[in-house]
Amino acid sequence: MLFGKTKYVSSASLSVLAWRKFKKNKQGVWSLAFVVLTIIIAILGYLVTPDSTPSANDQHLELALKKPGFSVTMIPVKKENPPASSSIFTKMLWGQKNRVTFLPVNKYRIQGDSLMLEEYSDPPLSVPAEQKILRSQTEAPVKRTFWLGTDRFGRDYLSMLLIGTRISLSVGFISVFISLVIGIFIGALGGFFRGWIDTLVVWFINVIWSIPTLLLVISITFALGKGFWQVFIAVGLTMWVEVARVVRGQILSIREKEYVEAGRALGFSNFRIIFHHILPNIMGVVIVISAANFASAILLEAGLSFLGIGVQPPMPSWGSMIKENYGYIVLDSAYLAILPGIAIMLLVLAFMLIGNALRDALDVKTSVS
Repeated sequence: MLFGKTKYVSSASLSVLAWRKFKKNKQGVWSLAFVVLTIIIAILGYLVTPDSTPSANDQHLELALKKPGFSVTMIPVKKENPPASSSIFTKMLWGQKNRVTFLPVNKYRIQGDSLMLEEYSDPPLSVPAEQKILRSQTEAPVKRTFWLGTDRFGRDYLSMLLIGTRISLSVGFISVFISLVIGIFIGALGGFFRGWIDTLVVWFINVIWSIPTLLLVISITFALGKGFWQVFIAVGLTMWVEVARVVRGQILSIREKEYVEAGRALGFSNFRIIFHHILPNIMGVVIVISAANFASAILLEAGLSFLGIGVQPPMPSWGSMIKENYGYIVLDSAYLAILPGIAIMLLVLAFMLIGNALRDALDVKTSVS
């Protein structure tokens, strides 16, 4: 009662109240905006990268280890058998092979129906050698800027960094999905039925929990083989334990509630009681755990790629980019290893802050103004 009037709060407004509480957490809001931006970049993929070739693998060895902001003139030379053009959707997902060969030059001049090219070298040769190409075999020269420089193979580092977001987000989504499916199922069985089923579930959880996570992931990766999907499955199969433990504990605490007893009295099946009445009441805790597991999955994938048993080249991954360039940390190209490390740190931090904000927003014990 409030001044003689009853204040009603509909169940449909609970999500609205949680969102209001979440918006008051500035760190959580900024982290969510950062994650959304990262997801957009990952979805658009090759449509937003300077190098739109598959895996951003357009190599120019003469342009190796160039500093951020480096610019060079490129002469597009037509190929005899250019690849077919891809649709926008195909290019977005898989990239598009170059229809021309880009030839970096120091300078060029037009001589009749030909172009006289001085191929790029740094420093320029004292006696430069010119190459003659018919103008009909070339397209208009372009000036290309490598905003984050190039790696040791002359690949655009910004493109590799952007495509690397796909790996980190993909392993997070897929591994968390796998862990939720397994963890919720096993935890619900043990918490609801108790008895020998619960004993078996607890024993199995303790056995998996006692194995170091990284060693377990490495073992599963060796069993499944190296590759893109194998990493996702390996990480997902090791992250369900915490989900199962929390789900079991939550169900144990509410399985004797009145609405559960009412469901039994009405003759509802155990499946319906678990999935339609109990699980919706504990999903807040599961969502918070999922945010933390998302961050853990990103770190695990980066660690596997750094060890060389994760995503395989030439597909760019932040972990493999650190591995390929950590030797330059003591040189003047330390940014090649630092930039993917910062990207991992920012994405992991964002998910951890989102998890903390969700925990506070979904806490029914705190008041909402």
